[in-house]
Amino acid sequence: MAKLNALQIDTGPEPQHTIIWLHGLGASGHDFEPVVPEFAFSRETPVRFIFPHAPELPVTINGGMVMPAWYDILAMDVDRKVDAEQLRASAGMVAELIKAERERGVASENIILGGFSQGGAVAYELALSYPERLGGLFALSTYFATADSIELSDANRNLPIFIGHGRFDQIVMERLGQAAHKTLQDLEFEPEYQSYGMEHSLCLEEVRDLDRFLKTLLA
Repeated sequence: MAKLNALQIDTGPEPQHTIIWLHGLGASGHDFEPVVPEFAFSRETPVRFIFPHAPELPVTINGGMVMPAWYDILAMDVDRKVDAEQLRASAGMVAELIKAERERGVASENIILGGFSQGGAVAYELALSYPERLGGLFALSTYFATADSIELSDANRNLPIFIGHGRFDQIVMERLGQAAHKTLQDLEFEPEYQSYGMEHSLCLEEVRDLDRFLKTLLA
């Protein structure tokens, strides 16, 4: 299995909590690096942020152009047809990052997984199927691509989940975020859902909500 390159930021010495944050299509691990100083909790608690870089893959909806992608998107239809096998392969590579953190001495329940857009779809798959208890999941401007095929892990059946989405998102329509929320509720999760007056992006209000959510997990 290929190893992911990643940007790593430690907010203090010997962090015992890790946040792994996956970027979206065509971006890189540097995409959300500027957000780290905006989190109040990162000034109070030593945390390791890991921002992996996605592999380079041809993407069908972009004419087969090779770009950073966690999986191929085959069609931009209502249900967002994706290459689920590639998505699960990427989830497997991110799982190796979790394994490395555990080998470093970070307990699995102190590892939080999240992602934006494509990265969020991978985060859903990995966090909800991971065999050991994780600390939490955040899914931003994304969709639950593998909802029909995921093998849920009993260890993460009551995982804290934060979902954030822009009401004016024209790339990943908010109805996809709402559908993920409903699916999780039907599966007896209790996700927090927040919507914002933004497009396919991140806004200060969402950062503040995410800061609050993550702070409770790090307490």
